[in-house]
Amino acid sequence: MTDRVYPVVVVLIRLFWRYLGLKFTIKGAERIPRTGGAIMAINHIGYLDFALSGTAALPAKRYVRYMAKKEIFDHKIAGPLMRGMHHINVDRSNGSASFVAALRALKAGEIIGIFPEGTISTSFEIKGLKSGAVRLAAGAGVPIVPTIVWGGQRVYTKGVKPNFKRGKTPVTVRFGEAINYSKDVDVEAAELHLRQVM
Repeated sequence: MTDRVYPVVVVLIRLFWRYLGLKFTIKGAERIPRTGGAIMAINHIGYLDFALSGTAALPAKRYVRYMAKKEIFDHKIAGPLMRGMHHINVDRSNGSASFVAALRALKAGEIIGIFPEGTISTSFEIKGLKSGAVRLAAGAGVPIVPTIVWGGQRVYTKGVKPNFKRGKTPVTVRFGEAINYSKDVDVEAAELHLRQVM
């Protein structure tokens, strides 16, 4: 897969982090597979979670392909960038096409970023998880790397005015031990297990 857009966006994002003065602490980056497909199951506490977790995966020399709602792809500026970075369009009224696209990407050796809560948690606690991450991991035979992001909610989250002022905002991204689920996994039990781990 040719990446012309992603490297440019990475440079711009890093400049943005530098402008904001974010102070990154990344733990467990060695747990990100250097090759092959994998799923990053990420908590969701703010609008920057995808970019923060993607930045934390860069030391592993991996680009993360995020599953994101269709509305972002429909945006006149964000849409072309999302498609250029080969992220996966999720139409919530018909998720089968995005599931197949993600399965194909995983089998091609990509890392897929998923927010299994489905939406931002305004309490900042882990909400109930949807089954997509577990079903994709089991179907593709790839591990799930539980990923926790903390700090981005101080910059931009749901229901709060964004704060793009410069400061020394601490951001932590932690990668847990990879979890492998078999093809005949009990999906409901696996969801509860993944939530507990996260």
